[in-house]
Amino acid sequence: MLTLYHNDMSVCSQKVRLCLAEKALAHEAKHLNLRAGDQQKPEYLTLNPKGVVPTLVDDDVVVTESVVINEYLDDAYPKHPLKPVDPAERAKMRWWTKQIDDSIFPATGTVSMSVAFHHQYTPEVLDELTRQRGPGYRARFALLQKGTDNPNFSDAIKRLYKMINDMNVALERGPWLTGEMFTLADIAYAPYITRLDHLKFLGFLDKNPRTAAWYERMRSRETYRAALAAQFNPKYLPLMEEKGREAWPRVKALVGLA
Repeated sequence: MLTLYHNDMSVCSQKVRLCLAEKALAHEAKHLNLRAGDQQKPEYLTLNPKGVVPTLVDDDVVVTESVVINEYLDDAYPKHPLKPVDPAERAKMRWWTKQIDDSIFPATGTVSMSVAFHHQYTPEVLDELTRQRGPGYRARFALLQKGTDNPNFSDAIKRLYKMINDMNVALERGPWLTGEMFTLADIAYAPYITRLDHLKFLGFLDKNPRTAAWYERMRSRETYRAALAAQFNPKYLPLMEEKGREAWPRVKALVGLA
């Protein structure tokens, strides 16, 4: 039996859930409340010492890091393959997934926290996170509270706009990021475009029609509806919409759309 430790709104968890759905793999889902610190409980830290989600357990095999988990699933369960057979095409797929770990994931965290999520942190939550992560966390959080004036925000939002542009160029070759085949690359990017959607930043797509069409194809898949849309947390969506709309004029100016 496969067991997935995840969080409903975690972009990394979402891409593993989407991979499981695309491969039609039955699994037990164990949701962790990250605000409550479930990921720091000793029993979870024995599985994932970094205290992050997701973690996959396959009998006695424990796999962490979402990119690694998805590759493991495609290797261990070859039905419904999600990696190209051709080495060059497979390298292209991995180029896309590497961009996420290198810069897109941290940029998304900076943007999401600066615009919306810091509003959810009560003093008690901040105290607990400072206890867990050290006194430097409080100083980093103070930057996030500056919103779009966070000195790290400009580079982060520009990186996400570059992601949209890069996708638009690549999609000239076919309906999916590596061409004709739907792969782990497409799975990996679905949560990140979704996050921009939730923040009401889809104005990024106005000059990127191929990326816009890709997102529509993705959202029309039953797997997306089951693995992502059906699990969106209603406590998050109104906040992201409200704060994202407030931030949009500044975001447009930063990326040169204003």
